Amino acid sequence: MEFNENRARRPFALFIWTGRAVKKWYRINRTRRILSRMSDEQLKDVGLSRFDV
Repeated sequence: MEFNENRARRPFALFIWTGRAVKKWYRINRTRRILSRMSDEQLKDVGLSRFDV
């Protein structure tokens, strides 16, 4: 039996998925914090309004 045949296909898939989910959540949360600190004029410059944020 070869090494590749006996090896688990994705042994750490749950850890990889969890890490990606945390990274995505952190990025979204960071963006929201940055946008919430911007003034109405700054938001208008980027094409957003307070109601979009």
